Amino acid sequence: MNSITILPAVDLKEGKCVRLKQGRAEEVTVYANDPVQMAQHWEAEGARYLHVVDLDGAFQGQPVHRDVICRMAEVLSIPMEVGGGLRTDKDIRILLDHGVDRVVIGTKACLQSDYVEHMVEKFGRKIVVGIDAFQGKVQVKGWTETTDLDAVELAKKVNDIGIETIIYTDTARDGMMEGTNTLSVQALCEAVSCSVIASGGVSSVDDIKRLEALQQDNLVGAIVGKALYEKTIRLADLMKREERPS
Repeated sequence: MNSITILPAVDLKEGKCVRLKQGRAEEVTVYANDPVQMAQHWEAEGARYLHVVDLDGAFQGQPVHRDVICRMAEVLSIPMEVGGGLRTDKDIRILLDHGVDRVVIGTKACLQSDYVEHMVEKFGRKIVVGIDAFQGKVQVKGWTETTDLDAVELAKKVNDIGIETIIYTDTARDGMMEGTNTLSVQALCEAVSCSVIASGGVSSVDDIKRLEALQQDNLVGAIVGKALYEKTIRLADLMKREERPS
């Protein structure tokens, strides 16, 4: 069975570590006042990779938490990927120069394929495309707008351009702890050759097992957020599963 990597999520809003319910800014729960300390906590717990989102940046279309993200990257020994409002070469370069491993682009990937081509040519594997979907349709601008674009079709498009990693989020499941949408994850994995990271709804070890049971070799990771912060699942338990032979 394919073993996937667990990526704890650190979401930033107004300088704090939070989680949103289905991406809604008004449905926010604050879990820590020091995001850098929280990132160090997950590293100490055994995380091998972190997923960081500048929520204010996603809503505003430009980075808001650049300084705190750079501090996180500088103090961690594990790699991290960062998304949220990253739409210019300069903003991306600053984060990469400060030790961020990969950056996640979303809205522009949906609206401008030539931009994605440019990013791949300039930054290669450092560029990850985040595809956020509600009932199979792509959402943009911090999930505030739902387009007519099919998520699987967009995945095929950026895969053909040369993107090496896609993060697929089922926004209806995000922050709900109701389990993952394995059918949509499977459909997307089968449509592309690049690596896929699943996000949204993970609340138990069984959810991870169901993703692994899909036996998709390109399904390499799962992002876990609210369940970790609500302590309905322990990272240590997920790491034990990850360490077992496949």
